[in-house]
Amino acid sequence: MNRVTASASRRAVVWWGRLMVMTRKEMIQLFRDLPIVLFLTYSFTLAILISGNGLRSQLHNASLTVYDADHSLSSRDLIHRFHQPYFRLIGELSHPDEGLRRMDRGSVMVILEIPPRFHEQLAAGEPTAVQLLVDTTNAPQGLSAAGYAGRIVAEFSQDFSSTRIGGSPQAMASLPIVTSEHRVWYNPDQNEAWFESISGLLRTITIFAILLPATAMAREKERGTVEQLLVSPLTPLLIMLPKVLAMTIVILGATAVALFGVMQPAFGVPVRGSVILLFSLTALFTFTTAGMGLFASTITQNQAQVGLLTLLVVAPMLMLSGITTPMEALPDWVNALMLLSPLRYFIEIAYGILLKGAGLDVLWSQAIAMAALGGALFGFGTWRFKRQFQ
Repeated sequence: MNRVTASASRRAVVWWGRLMVMTRKEMIQLFRDLPIVLFLTYSFTLAILISGNGLRSQLHNASLTVYDADHSLSSRDLIHRFHQPYFRLIGELSHPDEGLRRMDRGSVMVILEIPPRFHEQLAAGEPTAVQLLVDTTNAPQGLSAAGYAGRIVAEFSQDFSSTRIGGSPQAMASLPIVTSEHRVWYNPDQNEAWFESISGLLRTITIFAILLPATAMAREKERGTVEQLLVSPLTPLLIMLPKVLAMTIVILGATAVALFGVMQPAFGVPVRGSVILLFSLTALFTFTTAGMGLFASTITQNQAQVGLLTLLVVAPMLMLSGITTPMEALPDWVNALMLLSPLRYFIEIAYGILLKGAGLDVLWSQAIAMAALGGALFGFGTWRFKRQFQ
């Protein structure tokens, strides 16, 4: 019994020793690949800085031009209510047709047309209307512009009506008014840079978690070293697992640089939850997604094919997993399909830990789903690798 136990212990020591040696070999090979290292450095630093500073999902400085056929005090008052940060007045038009031509060229997003006798009709208590033309080529931005403009015109109408009926501030305060008191949670300043920089980090982790293990395996095929490894005492698991471990360590290090070296100093992104939990689940996500990369490497022959296949897999994942579009807005069948995307669960985990301070008692279901997907994908990739060389 003791001899059996000693033999098992020796085999375990040898197995772990080989795993460590192969992991170190993968790290050395990665850092010898200068283009990949430069791409990795840029993606986890400058690209995230650009994402946080440059991307805006809310309406911001929408270009506005005005055709004012009245030139009255009331028309001037209405025009000056369209101001930054939502609108940016870029001039007035001499003719309505000029506005349509500029909208066709894409140089203006919103056109406000004020008719003649605008002030005169308001003063006489007659109904009047202004026309707002909105370019909705970018539908979310266009709808936001129409919504903000409608609210501005409604407030102008309310203020003008109050002034006309001679209501004093005290009398207006005595009128019944319904007010909406709302609380903004998790991002009270509504700082878009937090969301955009975190989204950029999640996109970058996803791309490299698939790309790095896949290119490492494809590189072995191109150089013919994978056959040498197969005739060595190494098992297929000991060939594939070190690639995942090495790339996971690299991605975790790059994530730490991005989070503590770029996002916190530049945008003040908080880490309200456990840092250890965040990096543990990031490692789990990297392992899960790496299984997809290993599978991709089993059906490709070189690094160029891996790059193209990675684009094919990553693009729908990034667009449909909840970063750019809320899951509730997707069709039911797409929602069901995205249950197979590890990124869907990692998005909830990352935002939950960073902005909400959530712990494992809240995020356990997402962690279990990622672990199940990771085990299945890695097992499938290993099975495909063994069959490929049998």
